[in-house]
Amino acid sequence: MSDSARRESGATDFTHEAFFTLHHGLPRQGPGSDATTRRLLALAGPLPSRPRVLDLGCGPGRAALLLAAEAGADVTAVDLHQPFLDELREAAEARGLGARIRTVNADMGEPAFPDGSFDLVWAESSAYSIGFDSALRTWRRLPAPGGALVVTECEWTTEEPSAGARAFWDEHYALRTTAGNAAAAAAAGYSVLGVYRQPESDWAEYYGPLGERADAADATAPGMAAALAATRAEIAVRREHGSQYGYTGYVLRPADPRWPTRPETAADIPAVRAVNEAAFPARDEADLVDALRQDTSAWLPGLSYVAQAPDGSVAAYALLTRCRVGDAPALALAPCATAPEHQRQGAGSAVIRAVLDAARARGERLVLVLGHPEYYPRFGFEPASRLGIAPAFEVPEAAMMALLLDGSTASPQGTITYPGAFGV
Repeated sequence: MSDSARRESGATDFTHEAFFTLHHGLPRQGPGSDATTRRLLALAGPLPSRPRVLDLGCGPGRAALLLAAEAGADVTAVDLHQPFLDELREAAEARGLGARIRTVNADMGEPAFPDGSFDLVWAESSAYSIGFDSALRTWRRLPAPGGALVVTECEWTTEEPSAGARAFWDEHYALRTTAGNAAAAAAAGYSVLGVYRQPESDWAEYYGPLGERADAADATAPGMAAALAATRAEIAVRREHGSQYGYTGYVLRPADPRWPTRPETAADIPAVRAVNEAAFPARDEADLVDALRQDTSAWLPGLSYVAQAPDGSVAAYALLTRCRVGDAPALALAPCATAPEHQRQGAGSAVIRAVLDAARARGERLVLVLGHPEYYPRFGFEPASRLGIAPAFEVPEAAMMALLLDGSTASPQGTITYPGAFGV
């Protein structure tokens, strides 16, 4: 259902039915595209050969059909509006996917499925109906170990929205920035596997057919005048203020409960040094951390993170400090260290994800790492050269990597300038 339909949920039955009439038979009930569904699926990482997928607020099931056809998934598709489920069932049968898709008429805010039932929980353009925070809390129990939640959310793409944009959204739904939503995900107990800001074309795939349907609608039908007015107002706001907000996809995984993470405290400093000394053959990394602590232009309080072992000791460590790409601020991830007795058990991954989530929640955009090209891509890093970023020294191109934390495609370009403590 569209944002307009949600906003009218307390209106008369006639108006409510008019909104559904406007949306029946449309390819999408919110901004999106098959390309975006595929991108989010890729960010979710490897899945079982026949993954169990729960599509919450599926509408007529565009995502469910793609997931069944291209991921080989067994999809449980949930929606409260039976006619949408009927559309999905008909489309699934027509495409030979009837055995892969099960429809369930139920409230996605109260999913009656056992804990850990699904390899992938999916919610495109639907979480708003119960609120992003509520969705995160309610759905966290559903992914199986190693599973993921994919959810898209409308959010501000500017720090200072105009009065016109705020007037519309403040009345209907409280938007946050990527930093705010990332912080909410971390607070709800998730790690962020990936972020993807949906392109403007995703809105056109939604509003184009909806606008045509509105133009052809019978305004004299019961409730239709109000439905048309709200729909046209929504489209007009997008046309006038669309550069200030957009949909962003989040790929989340419940954080590994074995390795609690947190910012370091002063009491952790000796243990942090000990972990770095134990993890590397020389003391260079331990000395680097100590030197960076003394550099007020590089050290960022709250971005020096530890993972705790079951006995409360420091099991792993990850540090982000300020660097620059050209004239733009960025972050350098280094060093990352895991105590030998805890290596290859997930502690290092947990602390790296946690410090990246903390940076994202601060509104940071870009992280750089010089490291193993077979390890860091699991966190979303890609060769920095693809973004027009290069170090000032010779290294293998695949080893110099970058990560855009906000999911955008626009990156600063230029040469990396590291803090002096790095000695490069």
